[in-house]
Amino acid sequence: MRPSGRPRKIVNPATAPSASVSPVPICKAHLTDSRVGWPCGTAGPFRRRVPRDDGSPTLASRVAEMLGVSRASAGEMLKRLEADGLIERGEHKEALLTAAGRVRAEKVVRKHRIIERLLTDFMGYTAAEAHVYADELGDTFTDDMVERIEARLGNPERCPHGWPVDPAVEQAENDELAPLSDVAAGTRATIVRLAEHDGDLLHWFYDQGLVPGRELVVRDAQPAAGQMTVALNGAEQAIGEKAAAGLFVRPA
Repeated sequence: MRPSGRPRKIVNPATAPSASVSPVPICKAHLTDSRVGWPCGTAGPFRRRVPRDDGSPTLASRVAEMLGVSRASAGEMLKRLEADGLIERGEHKEALLTAAGRVRAEKVVRKHRIIERLLTDFMGYTAAEAHVYADELGDTFTDDMVERIEARLGNPERCPHGWPVDPAVEQAENDELAPLSDVAAGTRATIVRLAEHDGDLLHWFYDQGLVPGRELVVRDAQPAAGQMTVALNGAEQAIGEKAAAGLFVRPA
């Protein structure tokens, strides 16, 4: 049975069975300017705004929405991360990864991407399915297991969705990419990464052939209408704003 692709419910760290299990938000933190809050595989690298006390949603609210937990649970998770020295509050009360937090987050992100490759390369799961199961299996594999798996896989450079296994490479590459929604009409581009945070959308990308390495040409971009038209595989295809924002491309 194909998994739904929807985020699983996360156990509150305060009631987790083992104190050795790291609080969940660090697993979901995207490594962008040390800010916490963007899940792996979202548009995080291209969105620089962070929560502030200006009437916008609080950090806890945004984390709760992304993880599918209550605001109270998200608040407790953030408090645990701060108490463990993994995050600290910035000038505008945004959450910033500390040096220790960044090391932990990079390790978790790398593990997730290696497990995805194990599931696709050796176990025959589709790339969309692999993301869901890798989320579930993250705490199952030790660091040593992941190193051995990585070596057996031939040290893959990217996960099935195009994200570099090495977070440092991801950061260096960010300035070369843009979400398709920001690309002007007439531009030829190559898909490099797919957003992973929405399982249904991820399945749709693969069903439509919108995969890493595929070239396309933006024929028409209408931001006001919330869609754009691209030429793909010799045919034109309409792509909605949400989907376009989840396709990270390298313009030619």
